[in-house]
Amino acid sequence: MKIISTNIGARKEIDWKGTSITTGIFKFPVDTSIFLDLEDVKGDEISDRENHGGILQAIYGYSLKHYDFFKPSYPNLDWQFGMFGENLTIDDLDETKIHAGDTFKVGNAIIEATLQRDPCLKLGVRFNDMKIIKQFWNTTFCGVYFKVIQPGMVVAGDVFAQIKSCPKNPTIAALYAARRVEKAV
Repeated sequence: MKIISTNIGARKEIDWKGTSITTGIFKFPVDTSIFLDLEDVKGDEISDRENHGGILQAIYGYSLKHYDFFKPSYPNLDWQFGMFGENLTIDDLDETKIHAGDTFKVGNAIIEATLQRDPCLKLGVRFNDMKIIKQFWNTTFCGVYFKVIQPGMVVAGDVFAQIKSCPKNPTIAALYAARRVEKAV
């Protein structure tokens, strides 16, 4: 696997149907390297620290291949990497094959898969359509949160190499399916 794009965003105030929302989900590709730190990407806005960032959710990765699934439903969007709020767009990140605890070397950083990403209102705001939330829930295309084991710089083109496998742990897709059932109750 390799990094297709590194993405960061600034704090943005959005008027969503009369309600002011502060978000960092509007991420865009950068041409320079980004620094993966222990609780976030340096220079990237995380407006909701209760649900994003921190030790277990420091970095969010999303697969380039998932873009092809969603693009036909949203032909009028200005599609670019970072659309799902990910810091790392990875060519072939497969949640059904990545287990919690799997560890990867990317650039000079080492990161460990921890959790699935649950869709929230801000994903709907980013897509300007709340139907994306239900569509997102009805796939295994949740993306992967990573914990940073060794902070370091990452740039587009870096290899995303697995260095530890934890096949006895649940996959990220299995964690997501369990969370979807929990949310439905």
